[in-house]
Amino acid sequence: MTAVDPVLVEIVEGTLASVEMEVETAIARTARSPMIRDAHDFRAGIHDVRLRKLTGRSYSALVQPIVRDFPVAEMNPGDVFFHNDVYLSEGGIGHLPDLCVTVPVFHDGEVVAFVQAFGHHDDIGGSVPGSMPSNARSAFEEGLMVPPIKLWDRGVPNRAALTIMTRNTRMPDSLAGDLDAECSACLMGARRLGELFGRYGRAAVEACFDAIISKTTETFRRELLAKIPEGVHVWEDYAEHDGVDEPRLHTQRITLTVDHAAERPLVIDFTGTSPQAKGPINHAGDYAGGVFLKKWLAPILRNLADTPERMAELDVNEGVVPLIEMRFPEKGTLLTPIFPAPTNARTFVILRLLGVLAGVLAKATGGRMPADQETIRYTGVYGDDHEGRPYLMREVLGGGSGGRWYADGEDTIHVVPDSRNIPVEFAESRWPFLVERLGLARDSGGAGLYRGGLGYDKHIRMLRDASFMSIADRSILACWGVNGGRAGRPFLVTVGDTEMEGLVDDFPVRAGEIVRVRTTGGGGWGSPYDRDPSLVAADVRDGKVSPAEARTAYGVVLHTPATPDPDPRGGADGDLPGVPDPDPRAGGDLPGSPGADPRGGADGDPPGGPGARPRSDELQVDDGATEALRARLRAEPPPAFFDRGPGYPTLSGGRSHADVDLP
Repeated sequence: MTAVDPVLVEIVEGTLASVEMEVETAIARTARSPMIRDAHDFRAGIHDVRLRKLTGRSYSALVQPIVRDFPVAEMNPGDVFFHNDVYLSEGGIGHLPDLCVTVPVFHDGEVVAFVQAFGHHDDIGGSVPGSMPSNARSAFEEGLMVPPIKLWDRGVPNRAALTIMTRNTRMPDSLAGDLDAECSACLMGARRLGELFGRYGRAAVEACFDAIISKTTETFRRELLAKIPEGVHVWEDYAEHDGVDEPRLHTQRITLTVDHAAERPLVIDFTGTSPQAKGPINHAGDYAGGVFLKKWLAPILRNLADTPERMAELDVNEGVVPLIEMRFPEKGTLLTPIFPAPTNARTFVILRLLGVLAGVLAKATGGRMPADQETIRYTGVYGDDHEGRPYLMREVLGGGSGGRWYADGEDTIHVVPDSRNIPVEFAESRWPFLVERLGLARDSGGAGLYRGGLGYDKHIRMLRDASFMSIADRSILACWGVNGGRAGRPFLVTVGDTEMEGLVDDFPVRAGEIVRVRTTGGGGWGSPYDRDPSLVAADVRDGKVSPAEARTAYGVVLHTPATPDPDPRGGADGDLPGVPDPDPRAGGDLPGSPGADPRGGADGDPPGGPGARPRSDELQVDDGATEALRARLRAEPPPAFFDRGPGYPTLSGGRSHADVDLP
């Protein structure tokens, strides 16, 4: 390794990143479906001939199932391989709408690398539009399953296979266009990588691959893992429902064993994870030694970096794999489901595992990890447009990330890198509805020394009758706060006056009705009574926190310069002049709560409305009243190290915290 030219390593590493970005840009510019082109719910990845992931900007699927079924020696230039079968993907595919194409890279007639792309497509068949039936009991209800096949042979598309796939989707033109875009982009990426090998030679380029991966291994071992105390640490979190049974706690548990002297210093044991669910929240992760999960979970470790700037510099490639050992329970759990267990809502497990690892590390390090973050949730409507053609609008709206030991959480982030909400202008021109509001969901972030990030608040008025669908967790449970921080608000959707469950397939929406979506807020970090009152006042002025929430959650009393707080003791909630007591459950803006703003705002603060408050930009901190109120609030029993929010007692039989929450 010492003989590798460090300048060449930088050139190769930069070329890999450039090729990966070029592939993704080509897909985004040529795909047809809104989910791929506009929401950007897809990824590209580059792997070497030893199946190691070389790029680290994002996650990707695996090449293992391709080389398992098609010998490398029999591959040819122009070949494109395809698969989406969850149980035959070696753990790299989570649900059937994730379609994956893989292209081998050639140099001097031999395979030297692979370019791969996979993404979430609009529809691949199954019992409901979008191929994500919320009450599925079998994979056969979820759509067309395709094991690894050769989709292009020496540059010639397999028309029979393409015909079968487009026949099994409700949106054949969209699927055909997406696949053509992905295959063409990966073939282009393969040519670019072939040029790299031709310029520097195979031996030199592969030596650079080794150096890139080894650098990641040593960096993670030295800078990150060394910060985790040795010993055994246990924590768990939960999915709340599976679409079939009544809501309950579906446990995902991690026992983390840390031994810095061991060859693999981290052992992640999932024993204690609940049995596989009847509904579609299972994730088939126990394949290929859990290699996909290792790379999926490893980005959480970057939070241990010395500074945020350093954290942003750290990529996750195959170099993290030698540092982690995965131990799975017996077959038949949420992480080890038995075919044909349904998996279309597997985000309830695989994304929740990111939070479980963050939680167990927070417990091990005294809180030096972020509070809980949003996860992927799909909401949408489908029906017939003005010309009688069927449509599906499905969106991956993000939410707030957790407060961190050094900063507030980010607002409306999307877990899938570079993904985004669908632009309002595009949506209104394509589908029969109007977007009447799209903004931040005030008071949704958990209170803390560092506040949790805010979720979205989106209102859609339907112009034609349609059906609403949703695949979302955290509608009962909340994103937990840590180290004294409070939980964020859970996900909430109302159609008209009806509150939706998290898993819905076909709730009718009438023309003129409004679908209101409020995504989750991140958990808070640290005690909210330690937050600088001037920052709370700034959040109120910015519309992120209501005046009532400033008082009840942060102990900050606000007034206008001409109107001091009438209660110098810092008394009851909502004691600004003429303001009714807000809803203590959620800041007062749940449907039907006292003083709720029917337009979706915070309690009682529409200008000129009943109990109108002073303008938020005129409010200032009353230092004396704030000090008195905070003294009273600090005298109350503090929350547990993890604050799971009010939904947890509902599902846990009244317990305020789990046994694993204790030190």
